[in-house]
Amino acid sequence: MRLLKSTIHPDINDLSAKRFTRNATRAIVLNGDNILLLYTQRYHDYSLPGGGIDEGESNIEGLIRELKEETGAHSVKDVEAFGLYEEFRPWHKESFDIIHMQSYCYTCTIDDELLEPELEAHELSNGMHPVWMNIHQAIEHNEETIAKSDKKGLSIERETFLLKRIVCELLS
Repeated sequence: MRLLKSTIHPDINDLSAKRFTRNATRAIVLNGDNILLLYTQRYHDYSLPGGGIDEGESNIEGLIRELKEETGAHSVKDVEAFGLYEEFRPWHKESFDIIHMQSYCYTCTIDDELLEPELEAHELSNGMHPVWMNIHQAIEHNEETIAKSDKKGLSIERETFLLKRIVCELLS
């Protein structure tokens, strides 16, 4: 899969520090200029649905599971690789100093009707819910959050980059 971008958090001075890799998938589901996203109230941002790939799961299996859990999407079809976004971030828990996050992004189609999401407790407590959103408005919203919010999460830079890349490559 092609590398879209590789980033290193400014707090990381030494990439040889003890690190682990977390592989994740991100789903790109478009309907014209609208895109299926997750809004997270805690961070006041929009992100692509997706998450960690479980042990023994393929990227595609993880993508389908995460889409179903987070958005209620089903009948996932026409899955195509879009690209990889990798990032190195500080990790503040025992045993490791750095997390190497690899987000494998795929375009796909889903059935028009969304079923009830199966969000995890932390996702619910963060106020996460699926929405169909105009992609240009989502980018504008995230850029405003980046510029003005002190509660923004670490993933907003990645998500905004990916949304802009989707516009350039898939909507132009």
